[in-house]
Amino acid sequence: MTDTSNTRPADREARAPRQSPLHRLMRYLPLIAPVLLWAVPCWVLLYTGQHWPLPVALTGTALLVLGLVTMPLAMARGHGRRQQDRAAIVGDTLLGASWILFTWSVLLGTLLRLALTLTGVGESQDRARIVTWAVLGVTAVLLAWGYAEARRVPRVRRLDVQLPRLGAGLDGLRVALITDTHYGPLDRARWSQRVCETVNTLEADLVCHTGDIADGTAERRRAQAAPLATVRATRARVYVTGNHEYYSEAQGWVDLMDELGWEPLRNRHLLLERGGDTLVVAGVDDVTAESSGLAGHRAHLDGALDGVDGDLPVLLLAHQPKFIDQAVAGGIDLQLSGHTHGGQIWPFHHLVRLDQPALAGLTQHGPRTLLYTSRGTGFWGPPFRVFAPSEITLLVLRSPQQPAPMQP
Repeated sequence: MTDTSNTRPADREARAPRQSPLHRLMRYLPLIAPVLLWAVPCWVLLYTGQHWPLPVALTGTALLVLGLVTMPLAMARGHGRRQQDRAAIVGDTLLGASWILFTWSVLLGTLLRLALTLTGVGESQDRARIVTWAVLGVTAVLLAWGYAEARRVPRVRRLDVQLPRLGAGLDGLRVALITDTHYGPLDRARWSQRVCETVNTLEADLVCHTGDIADGTAERRRAQAAPLATVRATRARVYVTGNHEYYSEAQGWVDLMDELGWEPLRNRHLLLERGGDTLVVAGVDDVTAESSGLAGHRAHLDGALDGVDGDLPVLLLAHQPKFIDQAVAGGIDLQLSGHTHGGQIWPFHHLVRLDQPALAGLTQHGPRTLLYTSRGTGFWGPPFRVFAPSEITLLVLRSPQQPAPMQP
């Protein structure tokens, strides 16, 4: 075969951009990370001066090696083509446990050992063994507490949000937000029902779900999602897709939410009127939608605001906080998002902040736009929440304008 290109192979290779060491490292991260998560605790707990009896050292090592081998295999079977729920539960649980064990082996192992050395407590072997038992104890407590936090019905977080352009007739409008329910391998149908019951106690005018309903197709997770049909709102129930819908036949979730009585805001809007004033409630597909290959799925703010009066305040639903740059450019008043889970398991939030402009709570962006980022209602993957509690949010919208006096 003849190469008809004017550029020789050597020239093409010379012109190809060279990857930085960091980029090359990131390519191997999926292989390196599991080894680090299990090897570091193994070294810190068993081989840094403890001098355990040989049976203890061998047993501990065998358990950690078993975790290292089982975790990726179970996750591959659980989240790969096989989609085996039991395997996913095992793999996800081991992932969360190894992350907590790794974190506290490094942090507590280093700091406690230093403190014991500086204060002259015990001999070297005694200090090493104190560190081991302390790390194991803290890990056990955090796993138990984190599991209970993940499986509980979230607390309601209430806050007032003033929107300068909101008309007086809409002052006090109650907006309930749930997001990242992540119905998945662990059956949470009863939990879903209790979440919906809690939302109904808020007597919201507008109820929003900002995506990541589930891990799995609508057909597989229908029973867990079914209680969403019982959610009540005086005006509307609205929904936008998250990135996890695009791992699991997103159109099926859009259709199911429509069937359950929710309004999918796929790059469109509706008008909410009260007291002579109007609020635009708009929604966009997740930012990953276009790369999914599904026809018509993409994040398109101009389409969502097509025909909107520019003087009206706009509430935008967008799954990921990173959409805020487009929201600012589009003059949005308030964007509601989820996705971050508040980091879910501390200190993972530091990695989340590398990808997202906000982790949780209300933040200002530009002269007009506010962003509220929920820590999420459920959990993804590992059934633990550590220092990142889940939430159901009630936002009460406030107008700076005084309502008109009543006429006699």
